[in-house]
Amino acid sequence: MSIPVSALAGSDPVAAAIRAEALGFDFVSASDHPEGTTASFEVWTMLCFIAAATSRIKVATRVLGAPYRSPAVVAKMAESLSRLSGGRLILGLGAGSADDEHRAFGLGVRTAKEKTDGLEEAVTVIRGLWTQTDFTFDGRVYQTDVANLEPKPVHPIPIWLGTFAPRALAVTGRLADGWIPSHGYMPDDELPKMRQRVLTAARRAGRDPAEIRCVYNIAVHLGGDLPEEPDVLSETADKLVERLLGYQDIGFSGFNFSLVGPNTFEQAEQIARDVIPALRS
Repeated sequence: MSIPVSALAGSDPVAAAIRAEALGFDFVSASDHPEGTTASFEVWTMLCFIAAATSRIKVATRVLGAPYRSPAVVAKMAESLSRLSGGRLILGLGAGSADDEHRAFGLGVRTAKEKTDGLEEAVTVIRGLWTQTDFTFDGRVYQTDVANLEPKPVHPIPIWLGTFAPRALAVTGRLADGWIPSHGYMPDDELPKMRQRVLTAARRAGRDPAEIRCVYNIAVHLGGDLPEEPDVLSETADKLVERLLGYQDIGFSGFNFSLVGPNTFEQAEQIARDVIPALRS
């Protein structure tokens, strides 16, 4: 379930995550958009507080923009949060689509090719530091020089990529543990072809495609009474289950719900009661 990063008065992301854990959700996630005029929390700091206040539920970045932080530093951050949380971190990464944010923070604006290259190199650097000593890497975007990270992760840290373009989907297939695209970024009839690109790239890299978990990020309003919004599934619980089972048939084994509209707590309760058991069965 998605936890909003809002820092406006009345927002309580930690309490929302505690409720999600009590309701039986598998993981909570949060997006990474640090620049803007609306009050918001920095996602990593917020997830650290959530992990400290919970005991079972996993925490996921959905997705951490690669250009915002050195991947070597992210590797260290991830190892620490994973260790301190008892292995509950899911590291979601993206190439960084928000050009205005990068420009505003003086990070420069990468071309589409540079973004994909940077994402691939970021995963390579992170995994290299998690597993090797004296790790040296000389990429187009990132470099390390006889770098060491200790301690090495004691728990597996899955890397999920939020990708859409063909080259980035191929990177996902070659390197990632999971694929987490967002509803609204492509027509539903494109999903099977995009997933196939991921699986084909995995096979070509000598991987078992079944190793890659496909998780769909979906904005949901439960009740079906929300004015029409193209990026939001406004459905009754039964209709939502039917829709999600169709995504399961495509190959998605998990869903991240971003709840929209009023009464999001009541919506979360109904999803936990009426939707999740139907999907798990």
